[in-house]
Amino acid sequence: MADERKTFLLRTDPSLWREIENWAADELRSVNGQIEFILREAVRRRRGSGPAATRPEPPPAVPGGPPA
Repeated sequence: MADERKTFLLRTDPSLWREIENWAADELRSVNGQIEFILREAVRRRRGSGPAATRPEPPPAVPGGPPA
């Protein structure tokens, strides 16, 4: 079966593109592969699963203050 990936146009600032190109080269990925990796990590963090899901602890409650 053919590749069922979604194709979309991405417009970005040239300096951001260069940063992503350099990052991709450092990690031996294509730019497309690097962008997909970044998006997957962001989704993983948002879902709260996996090692990348480090969320900061809420601040401690202040005695006599509003509940956290």
